[in-house]
Amino acid sequence: MSIKMIKNAVMSLVVLSVLTGIIYPLAITWISQAVFPVRANGSIIMKEGKPVGSALVGQQFGGPGYFWGRLSATAPYPYNGGLSSGSNLGPNNPALLREVRSRIDALQAAGPGNHYPIPVDLVTSSGSGLDPYITPAAALYQAGRVARARGLDKAKVLALISANTAGRFMGIFGEPAVNVLKLNLALDEMKK
Repeated sequence: MSIKMIKNAVMSLVVLSVLTGIIYPLAITWISQAVFPVRANGSIIMKEGKPVGSALVGQQFGGPGYFWGRLSATAPYPYNGGLSSGSNLGPNNPALLREVRSRIDALQAAGPGNHYPIPVDLVTSSGSGLDPYITPAAALYQAGRVARARGLDKAKVLALISANTAGRFMGIFGEPAVNVLKLNLALDEMKK
């Protein structure tokens, strides 16, 4: 190898390192902050000037007066953003069947008069373990329990679900979904 080739290789390394390691990340950060500041900063939801969560990451709600989200298989605690993962349990795995049965039992105990079919997203975890959304059917299934626990008219809770249901992206992609954190915050605001 000649000295000229070594100089060219080192120069290429320096130029590409500066371009891809400094200039490109700074440009993308600047563009995202200018065009999408809320999304670029994690879609943080603020309440009374304090962050209460992200619209992109689910949170654990366990009380009967709140809508419950999808199960989370992250460890050591639910919705752990540092260890995003699914349970990797197959449909014939006894552990998955026990988990589903346990969640069905919890849902039935929380709403003993509810005889509607339980939506699958209320008894299974998401692929990421961080899913902040449930289907409108899952929200409707829980409406009676939440209305009773909060002493609200069920029609008001149903209207709140409808107001917090996001449609399909561009009208054709994905499915309608309800962000559990936003819905529960709207419930808390209704109580005030």
